[in-house]
Amino acid sequence: MTTKVSVFVDYVCPYCFLAEGAIEELKRDRDVVADIRPFELRPDPVPTLRPEDDYLPTVWNRSVYPMARRLGVPISLPTISPQPRTEKAFLVLQLAAERGLAEAYSHAMFAAFFQDDRDVGREEVIIDVAASVGLARSDVEAALTSRQRADRHADDLTYAVRQVGVQAVPSFLIGDRLLSGVHDATQLKAAVDEFARTAAIS
Repeated sequence: MTTKVSVFVDYVCPYCFLAEGAIEELKRDRDVVADIRPFELRPDPVPTLRPEDDYLPTVWNRSVYPMARRLGVPISLPTISPQPRTEKAFLVLQLAAERGLAEAYSHAMFAAFFQDDRDVGREEVIIDVAASVGLARSDVEAALTSRQRADRHADDLTYAVRQVGVQAVPSFLIGDRLLSGVHDATQLKAAVDEFARTAAIS
């Protein structure tokens, strides 16, 4: 039985980027499909963070960099200030998902921000990143200006917060169980196994 694992992310969250390895191991070892879903940590008009303030460097030095070294993932605190909003990038995630490219697009978006120091809130950057994984530039441009996609994005955020109860990312929804924060592959596999056992009994 294939299990859907909904993965809630924000493209400015380094922990979401670092969780990719655990998701890949989960997919290798279990019959699962990952459903990448949006969650904006700081939706407009909430101010986004600034790397020159104390908060981000402190978190990165204490937590992000040690975790990245342990996982072998090259990553750097981006210099873009203030940090970009991610609504536009998520509009294109919808298109990527329709083309079966959601995971590739999300990886490329994380890499653009955390490895290449690119402003993933700018439309030209989003278009370049999307094109790099095989999406047509004209389709991406249309997605960025689509009222329907904007409405769907708002609905997706409402779903995440009000129906699922997401408060932080990454978060993983497996059946009706929500796992919030960083979880390794062993923990994710245990949750999938538990869900599969419960589903088999019922």
